[in-house]
Amino acid sequence: MVGVTAAPWSSGDRPMCRHCGAHVTDRFRRVFGDDRDRAHRCGECDSYARLSRGSAAGVDVAVPDPETSPGRHGGEADA
Repeated sequence: MVGVTAAPWSSGDRPMCRHCGAHVTDRFRRVFGDDRDRAHRCGECDSYARLSRGSAAGVDVAVPDPETSPGRHGGEADA
């Protein structure tokens, strides 16, 4: 295709979370992702408290993971 240019921030990866496979926007990947604009976690599989501290960039954070700590994703633990 002639005349098609990729955005300068495009990583070439499919726009999905590397952890759960959910769709993530290019903007989410640029803001929260790693230095290659890849999202390692997203709002579908992690909490905002963890995402804002770097979990989407692949950083280990001190906030408990909602997958291993019941009730940490905006709701009650499943029975």
